[in-house]
Amino acid sequence: MPYLEAIWANKILTNGGPFHQQLEKALCEYLGVKHLALFSNGTLGLVTALQALRITGEVITTPYSFVATAHSLLWNGIKPVFVDVHPDTLNLDPARIEAAITPQTTAIMPVHCYGHPCDVEAIQRIADNYNLKVIYDAAHAFGVQDAGGSVLRHGDLSVLSFHATKVFNTFEGGAIICPDSKTKQRIDHLKNFGFVDEVTVVAPGINAKMSEINAAFGLLQLKHMPHVLERRAAIDARYRQQLAGVKGIHCLPQSQQTVANHSYFPVLVQSDYPLSRDALYQKLKDQGIHARRYFYPLISDFPMYRGLPSAERARLPVAAHAAEQVLCLPIYPALNDDQQERIVIVIAEAVA
Repeated sequence: MPYLEAIWANKILTNGGPFHQQLEKALCEYLGVKHLALFSNGTLGLVTALQALRITGEVITTPYSFVATAHSLLWNGIKPVFVDVHPDTLNLDPARIEAAITPQTTAIMPVHCYGHPCDVEAIQRIADNYNLKVIYDAAHAFGVQDAGGSVLRHGDLSVLSFHATKVFNTFEGGAIICPDSKTKQRIDHLKNFGFVDEVTVVAPGINAKMSEINAAFGLLQLKHMPHVLERRAAIDARYRQQLAGVKGIHCLPQSQQTVANHSYFPVLVQSDYPLSRDALYQKLKDQGIHARRYFYPLISDFPMYRGLPSAERARLPVAAHAAEQVLCLPIYPALNDDQQERIVIVIAEAVA
């Protein structure tokens, strides 16, 4: 309530108000980055990141992601070129990137899928060799760290989502991690119609500003992040322990070099499990357990993309296989041990 009362008293609802400024500063400190621009949502962050770097032509990306990844390219008139993913991480496979590069390629847009960091060093080497930009869709990667610090420091830009389903959320929201103050200034202009002042417009910008209500909610959320991450880690570990003996249920491996945020808990329902993935999904749903087939279908299967040569399933065997097997189990801080055990029992009883 004090936050709402402050907004009501100062009568500033948007346009970079005090809570907006506080949240940008607090997130920079928490995430270990120098510059961050808040957005009304992560999708507009992706659209604006591409604008900020003046990306054109073709961009290499993954078919195994939420549709916003590729939609942001189409909204900028850019052709997505899909490349298969690595079976251990379900992230863009660097070994397949070079074969997809053409004279029209200007950038790579990988996704830190489920918050698991991409092979950032291999991707950067390819980008440097071919003079390409790298924009990371880091929607799942809030607070994730690799051996060198925040995973958000990689690439030319990283884009976060603060949607209600994310580890850290502002109901709706997002952010772009900027490498320097000059880039942040350009992005701040682009997200506010290109305005510099009341009479000066310097870019064909869009309206992507975060409101004061969303920023205030973010400040409240940030206070609870230690507990949120601790609970998610405990739930993840318990799932792994209890599902270890369930034949046909495969948990993706964890990296020992990563500080994870446990944003999702995906399992692959393999052929030696008695039920198909969709049958297990329905069985859980019938029990009031809402798992997600995330990501299914592949982006490349949707009608606006499936006509692209790179969208052919024969070119994307790993992603296609994962999309047919994946099931993300419930994971959130309020999930208690009894609820989690019930989920595991429903999964295991098909084997028994």
